[in-house]
Amino acid sequence: MSWFQKKKQNNQIQVYTAAGSGHSHPFAALSRYAPLTKCEKQLYRSLRESVPVIDAAIYKIVRLVGGFHVTCSSQSAQHQLDSFLHNVRVNAAGCGIESFICSYAEQMLTYGTAIGEIVLDSSGNIAALYNSDLDDVELVSDDNPLQVKICTTDTYGIQKEIPYPDLVMCSTIMPEPGKVYGTSLLKGLPFVTDILLKILNAIGTNWDRVGNVRFAVTYKPQESDRSFTKERIMLIAEEWSRAMKSREPRDFISAGDVSIKAIGADNQIPDSEIPVRQILEQIVAKLSIPPFLLGLCWSTTERMSSQQADILTSELEYYRRILEAPIRKICSTFLSINGLSCPFRIEWDSINLQDEVELAKARLYNAQADKLYRKENES
Repeated sequence: MSWFQKKKQNNQIQVYTAAGSGHSHPFAALSRYAPLTKCEKQLYRSLRESVPVIDAAIYKIVRLVGGFHVTCSSQSAQHQLDSFLHNVRVNAAGCGIESFICSYAEQMLTYGTAIGEIVLDSSGNIAALYNSDLDDVELVSDDNPLQVKICTTDTYGIQKEIPYPDLVMCSTIMPEPGKVYGTSLLKGLPFVTDILLKILNAIGTNWDRVGNVRFAVTYKPQESDRSFTKERIMLIAEEWSRAMKSREPRDFISAGDVSIKAIGADNQIPDSEIPVRQILEQIVAKLSIPPFLLGLCWSTTERMSSQQADILTSELEYYRRILEAPIRKICSTFLSINGLSCPFRIEWDSINLQDEVELAKARLYNAQADKLYRKENES
């Protein structure tokens, strides 16, 4: 049974609309963002929900981190460990340690902090791996700045430390000095995201006004027809409404001075390509994802794409080093429970073929350089 129990959430983001504020996008809470508040986690969820590019970048980073396998020096321990890592239950419907690590990495990238738990059964064996919701736990620093307590809050609002902290894994990304929580990959994006959503919402509003054509039908009665003005207006409105509702093209015929004009036909929707691209460049720079991986068709060169791929590779290597800690804890706990003490090693899969080619070229050039060096020394 997991020690992290759900609790009711009463601290929701409240949105207040001032009179005369005009149209706003549905994620208006982004414009009132204050860092390091209780609503920070809801804010990051709103960022991923409102901007598909951010959500796609998080998922791509998690997938590009790649898979791994653990090798042991003992053959019997290797067989047991492989069976455990492939078949261990994860959360409610998952299976395998890679499913756990993917959810763990996604939580770490989104919120800067990830928490997981090793759940034991009644016999003391590992029954499952559980990704805890950050809303259910609290990281508390006591008098010792080098220790962090993981606490939960009961139904009475009393904060208690979890009974078995050795079974809990906690990872953070670039925590600020003196802070126990990590820094989210999305930090710094609420401001530019709010501007982007305003532009996109304005585009939708303008297309509702201009793209969906509306007509102004004006009837100017003559002096002799003023006594029948109301009746003729009603008749023109009825016939015009019937013509507009018809699914087939239908002519509108009237007598008298009647003019028809499209509303908004003279207005021009502002060009949004340049400001939207400027904002997307800021988002892409923060996420460290090459634009072509997000479907952004920006002009680039082969050398620039190679440099962007190298930068992404270094970012993925950094995330792998952080994720090795929970993997080692899970493997060492399993081996200890089963009375096995053999050493093990985590081996990650290659990120892509381009890295293998570049490494092979580097080994070839080094071998050629060593050969030339030996020839010069011999001569």
